[in-house]
Amino acid sequence: MLDFDKGDPTMYEAYWKSVGDDFKITLPASILLSYFTNPKSFCWYALPKLEQEIKNLHNLVGNAVVEGRHIVVGNGSSQLIQAALYALTEPLDLPSPINVVSAAPFYSCYPQISDYVRSGLFKWGGDAHVYIDHDSQPYIEMVTSPNNPDGELRGPVVNKVNGMLVHDLAYYWPQYTAITDPADHDIMLFTVSKCTGHAGSRIGWAIVKDLDVAKRMVKFMEISTIGVSKEAQLRAISILEMISTNSCPSNFFEFGQFVMAERWKKLREALQGIDVLQIPNFPPQHCNFKTDFLHCTPAYAWMKAQVGINLEEVMQEESIRVRGGKTFGCPSNYARLSMLGRDNDFDLLLKRLPSILKRLAH
Repeated sequence: MLDFDKGDPTMYEAYWKSVGDDFKITLPASILLSYFTNPKSFCWYALPKLEQEIKNLHNLVGNAVVEGRHIVVGNGSSQLIQAALYALTEPLDLPSPINVVSAAPFYSCYPQISDYVRSGLFKWGGDAHVYIDHDSQPYIEMVTSPNNPDGELRGPVVNKVNGMLVHDLAYYWPQYTAITDPADHDIMLFTVSKCTGHAGSRIGWAIVKDLDVAKRMVKFMEISTIGVSKEAQLRAISILEMISTNSCPSNFFEFGQFVMAERWKKLREALQGIDVLQIPNFPPQHCNFKTDFLHCTPAYAWMKAQVGINLEEVMQEESIRVRGGKTFGCPSNYARLSMLGRDNDFDLLLKRLPSILKRLAH
């Protein structure tokens, strides 16, 4: 069984193996014992060096405005989503939970994150395309760009004056899409997982305009996990610094662009002239980081079969696990296939694809 369901970024293992043992972190048992790093800082558990390396990387890539903004470090972007929802809804003190919406196809975990603890502050409100604004009540719209699962660059859909926005920009990196402008929004979420591939380190960060919102996000971190592991922060510091200073044997983003471009090329060639299984086409866009026109190569292939087909089940019959369209707010003839796995698995997928297409044709 090949697992193309999860967005586990194991494709980056090959790159970091090429780096070798030149970059290691050795920690004496006597350091970093305290909960606190800088008690005078609003994000009291964050290492100042990590905040600086985050800013350095964004300034290099040009994908987000960081000057004059507040950096909140979290245990991956999943925790930061919860922190942002808490920070936006807690001070309103409304009698009923605020709706959290996102335009379908939306990230499949948004409904789970919104409803998991049955919070009195917020709840999942469904597809932003069909959201009805009841009595001008506040709402939160999650804007994912590039979108997970279809790779589209997005903006808000509801656009009401009483709305609050959280921009999930986990995939706004040059290996996945053209960097057209530095993003400049109230709350922007990023993660090491999809930037460098170090998903196991559980490091993410939010870039926040409003200091009070940032402080409430940190309060959520304090209540839920009492901060973020210092060891994970040190690893992230080393990795981000390597990338931003180009200290590695080869350029990290060039590696990512090459791998993703090759995989999308092979997939498109395998589906050329096929109408029973379709994937999106993306026009080239100018990338300010690359200073050239690029075809977007998203982290996922958003596949569409004929109406009435359960694409997830068809793939399962060929021992390929994908994530079905219903979890993204779409019909079952859609499915998401991760492009982030190891080379061997991707090659096996291509070998099994003719059998899948034969099933779909009948």
